[in-house]
Amino acid sequence: MNRYWSAVAHELLPYVPGEQPALDNLVKLNTNENPYAPSPKALAAIRDAAEGSLRLYPDPDAKALKAALASRYKVSPEQVFVGNGSDEVLAHAFIGLLKHEHPLWMPDVTYGFYPAYCRLYGIEYRQIPLDGDFALRPEDYLPRGEERAGAILFPNPNAPTGRLLPLADVERIVAANPQAAVLIDEAYIDFADEPDKASAIALAGRYPNLLVVHTFSKSRSLAGLRIGFAIGHPDLVAGLERIKNSFNSYPLDRLALAGAVASVKDEPWFQTNRRKVIASRAALTAQLRALGFEVLPSAANFIFVRHPAADAQELAAQLRECAILVRHFKAPRTAQFLRVTIGDDSQCAALIHALRDILGMAGQAKE
Repeated sequence: MNRYWSAVAHELLPYVPGEQPALDNLVKLNTNENPYAPSPKALAAIRDAAEGSLRLYPDPDAKALKAALASRYKVSPEQVFVGNGSDEVLAHAFIGLLKHEHPLWMPDVTYGFYPAYCRLYGIEYRQIPLDGDFALRPEDYLPRGEERAGAILFPNPNAPTGRLLPLADVERIVAANPQAAVLIDEAYIDFADEPDKASAIALAGRYPNLLVVHTFSKSRSLAGLRIGFAIGHPDLVAGLERIKNSFNSYPLDRLALAGAVASVKDEPWFQTNRRKVIASRAALTAQLRALGFEVLPSAANFIFVRHPAADAQELAAQLRECAILVRHFKAPRTAQFLRVTIGDDSQCAALIHALRDILGMAGQAKE
């Protein structure tokens, strides 16, 4: 440990991102990236911006992007906040909206950055267990007597499980906790069958305590640009703007802003690509179940799976030897699960082929 570090730096347990190896011919199914290219209109807009005024700062208020998002989601621009990836949007929300006297409530199996942010910002938190099927129980998030949340946070669909909480249950939680900000992280909601009916953005105009966070990294194939946004009551957004302008007034560069606006406006490309992922998810789920895997119901661009006859960590290592990467989580409840990103058809076929060989060899070894 460096003697010049602060006490905070010494005590942190940072989030560990998925591996990004620089290897050729790798089937990379470990970081939930979209296998399909971004909108051609977004790429053209980025090229045009690169040939423009990069010597000038970008718009600190991202007015064009906020207007495009407001039009797409039928809200006012004052309800939209944008940041450098949804992780930055979340970080600002943690310090600006989720840090209170009472603890922050979140699931016990969830996005690993949440506890990391709590440790960074000194936020007391309580992790509420998912049920035996890894589903979130709405009743666990209702106030009970003197026990109440300072704020509530959960992904929907959940990560890493992929399970979707119906919108009626989300509303039940939001409505029952008017004293607390409720943040719904919808990084993967666009891979639900009917995302506009599943998204809590539909509730944003009715509940002043609700903030919904989205990203361009998954369904819009722009993980490399780092673009995130949130939609909620203008008062919540104003709080986030205060945090942003105390940290970095220019979180999105000119290329990211141009690409994001064009991506939002290219609805046909967005719909086509997300439907491809949904179709591949259904096919891969059926193939894995035929191989004996348990596959949790998923509304995301990944699935959470385990096999009764194969140790998950060993299976991940064997797949790596076949140049296929999946994500293994070592926490007790998830130690026998693998999270598998939905790739394109050739990547999914390579995964199934490798698993057939691995499971076949394992069966022969036991005989």
